[in-house]
Amino acid sequence: MSSPNAKVSWFGRIFLGAGFLFLYLPIILLVVFSFNESRLSSSWSGFSFKWYGELMNDDSMLKAAWVSLKIAFTSATAAVVLGTLAALVMTRFKFFRGKTLFGALITAPLVMPEVVTGLSLLLMFVTLFSPFGISPKGMLSIWIAHVTFTMAFVTVIISSRLAELDKSLEEAAMDLGANRLKIFFVITLPIIFPALISGWLLAFTLSLDDVVISSFVAGPDSTTLPMKIFSTVRLGLNPKINALATIIVAVVSTTALIAWAISHREEKRRQRDIQLALQKGD
Repeated sequence: MSSPNAKVSWFGRIFLGAGFLFLYLPIILLVVFSFNESRLSSSWSGFSFKWYGELMNDDSMLKAAWVSLKIAFTSATAAVVLGTLAALVMTRFKFFRGKTLFGALITAPLVMPEVVTGLSLLLMFVTLFSPFGISPKGMLSIWIAHVTFTMAFVTVIISSRLAELDKSLEEAAMDLGANRLKIFFVITLPIIFPALISGWLLAFTLSLDDVVISSFVAGPDSTTLPMKIFSTVRLGLNPKINALATIIVAVVSTTALIAWAISHREEKRRQRDIQLALQKGD
């Protein structure tokens, strides 16, 4: 006779499997049909790398991909730096005038509609850049816009990690004569490094995926990959999009695995150092 716990376990496994199937089956089908020789995605006519070859010859698509990768990489890096500084202010400085307003302004892009964010940024760029003869639309505008809204996500991730940090480690280093800058780079930064990696990956993904905000601030020579794909799909499903999406999935998955391995290694090293310190203390 099966126990109630066994029934619950099988019930949970079925729903877990259905959830994974719902999430990943479209991606699997996309990868499979990227090797379809036929132009129609509704029928399989044979295995072929034809669409990958045509993708490599599509200069406009490759240019858009390169623009998106450059913007995503640089904006994610800047978002991590600024988000770390904002998280330190929010967690280390307990009381200062305007802290509530500062926290609200930092997290505002999390709840602000992207249409409102894109329109407000465009108006700001027109006001700031036009008097100097600088175009309000272009790669610089996209980069600033992406840093603005991705920094909010990074700040939340790093703030939660800093809030869990054992402050006694920093206080012990201060008692031994270390200044705050050395404490940050030697103690705090290695501990929050997994959060930095997670924040960078999230910012990179959000920047690479953005369409709405980029549409407001992009110029004629700064079309991003999501904008290019969106305009292409509106005219009909192109099998080259499947090939491009497969390459992106492979690159992102590989990057995520590498980041996970680095974070896992750093966490194990930190746990080992803590155990060694406790053993020496005993």
